Amino acid sequence: MKVPRPLQPLIDDGIIDAVVRRLRSGKEAAVFVVECRGELRCAKVYKDAQHRGFHRLAEYQEGRKVRGSRDARALRNSGRHGRELQEAQWKNAEVAALYTLDRAGVRVPKPYGVFDGVLLMELVADEQGRPAPRLSDLAIPPEQARLWHRFLVSQVVLILGAGLIHGDLSEFNVLVDASGPVIIDLPQAVNAASNNNAFRMLERDINNLRETFGRSAPELLDTHYAHEIWALYGAGVLTPDSVLTGTFTFDATAADVDGVLAHIEGERREAEERQRRLLEVNA
Repeated sequence: MKVPRPLQPLIDDGIIDAVVRRLRSGKEAAVFVVECRGELRCAKVYKDAQHRGFHRLAEYQEGRKVRGSRDARALRNSGRHGRELQEAQWKNAEVAALYTLDRAGVRVPKPYGVFDGVLLMELVADEQGRPAPRLSDLAIPPEQARLWHRFLVSQVVLILGAGLIHGDLSEFNVLVDASGPVIIDLPQAVNAASNNNAFRMLERDINNLRETFGRSAPELLDTHYAHEIWALYGAGVLTPDSVLTGTFTFDATAADVDGVLAHIEGERREAEERQRRLLEVNA
């Protein structure tokens, strides 16, 4: 195929040998299958902010560190320099998260580096060596749903143990290779300790998994892993070996009307986003 312009410098520098095909393209990035010294890998090309559809960007950037007061002011003022910093933060966040989570033992694509703003990483493949399908593309039997749900909840715990929250985890951001689920798409990953929206994002990630697997195993719809995990994390006792039950006792005396309304609005927006992605996948 014709080499896309962002990948031409990687061809010129001998980092990749050929572009095989476009794997997928969304509103945030385009991913290509490329050949590197006889091995197939993925090259992720990020789209500019004006072409990117990711919503509520400010929520994800909260708590991300900048180099100095000048950069902090630029981000607040949203001028040209601020927009450039936002772009750099967006791209660097995924690279940093991939390296961190790969070291922590989370099942993510292995990163191979960033070259001219293009992320080079492992091609997640199925048993036949073809690009692995998304979780959203699969019909999942009940017992498989229970196993994968338990596994992905344990992956969320590992991610949180590494100090991060995915922030956009759903059936559209999980691939299934020959060994099981692999978590992808991490430019919106947030620091669990410094982002005020951290719990809400964790809860949304967990509830997206609950909804996906609950379609096959309805008993999962009555679980509350997000609150249980966050309580253990807040107490400083969450570990990869923590025994999770999915049960949680809520404080009935502390009604938070504003919080409930915000939660409902968040769920509505997430439902609209899932519908948009389904339409995009099926287009």
